[in-house]
Amino acid sequence: MSSIYILWDDSHIWGLLLHRALKAWNIDHKLVRGHQIAQGLLSSKPPKALIVPGGWAKGKASSLGRTGILAVKQYVSEGGTYLGFCGGAGLALSGTGGLSLTDWERKGFENRLHHFLSGHISLNLNHDHPLVPDSLGKEALVPVWWPGQFSPHGAESTTALGKYSEPGPDFWVADLCVGSLPEGTLSDWENLYGISLMPSFLHNRPAIISGEFGKGNFILSYPHLETPASPQANIWLSHILDQVQNEPHTERPSVPAWELSDTPVLWDDTVLLSTRKSLETIITTGQGHFLLFWRNPWLLGWRRGIPGASINSLYALICEVTSLEPNDEALQMWNSCKADFSKYIEIFEKGVTGYLLAERLAMTMRRIEPHSVFPRGLKEQRNALFGPPPGAGGMYAKLLSTLEELTWIINKK
Repeated sequence: MSSIYILWDDSHIWGLLLHRALKAWNIDHKLVRGHQIAQGLLSSKPPKALIVPGGWAKGKASSLGRTGILAVKQYVSEGGTYLGFCGGAGLALSGTGGLSLTDWERKGFENRLHHFLSGHISLNLNHDHPLVPDSLGKEALVPVWWPGQFSPHGAESTTALGKYSEPGPDFWVADLCVGSLPEGTLSDWENLYGISLMPSFLHNRPAIISGEFGKGNFILSYPHLETPASPQANIWLSHILDQVQNEPHTERPSVPAWELSDTPVLWDDTVLLSTRKSLETIITTGQGHFLLFWRNPWLLGWRRGIPGASINSLYALICEVTSLEPNDEALQMWNSCKADFSKYIEIFEKGVTGYLLAERLAMTMRRIEPHSVFPRGLKEQRNALFGPPPGAGGMYAKLLSTLEELTWIINKK
């Protein structure tokens, strides 16, 4: 069998996190595309595992197409291993357009706040399962970044490896860090306003599951075990990788912290460096008007409704691209689209800056003249730049696809 494959399509910053973790640990892996899988890559050169990072599950399904989806199912049924994180986990569930590796489905959200969860949370671990390392003890503190939820449907072959317990000190609900609030604040809010922000609805619900599909198996995780500098999550990911590769236990350090702004420049191209500067300017504008902030050195935070995740992905990708030495194929591709990309990023910077300032104006005027800045106009402005969530659209999609393609071309083997 060949190396581990990472499905690159529609993975945005989450694909970079996984690629970065495996690279730091010197684990042989290859970035692959949906069209390659549809053309038979998994049968002609089967990997030890197919890992599908976070991102939009429907976008991943679209990149695979019906032929690619059938190819993934055949690969697993014939003895392969599927490891999916967040959106990659959602792709494997039953439902329209999914892989249906398990009878379990994605649980819908009765309250939209239930989706806007991020930060570390404790899991109660199932130590009867070989995919759970003994070294973690009874609980592990792992990060979730706006996760979905599993809806169990009684499949006997699907087992929970970890179930949600208590949130950690860096846990957020939307743009509120609940861990930073004075003791008693959440109880007061619930009594005064009837609003509960604690994720009690998650308690004892499955977070990471595993099961069999034909002769193969799947591991599906809403927690992002590949998160930089998250020691217990990284220990678990390292253990899983040893297990799926049938290799003895290897002691590995935590995935290194990721200082995005300090990423070195090896591809000294004027347009690429100008793009990096444009995105830094956008982020600075957002910070200056209380719309964006850095939660940690690789992850932006944002006020509810601001497309911070999209801005974060673009910035991470341009930092990645400029940190790589281009090969001939990348140079040829870049030269063919460089002029158009330069025009797009110039318009995008002006458009996003104007949009962020309009959002700031709306914040100011909301209590003075509530109808002076129409929410519909802001929504249309945002959708023109970024497309309607959760998918990628507008000018953002054009920029994103170019940077993802360049990253893939340089890193593919």
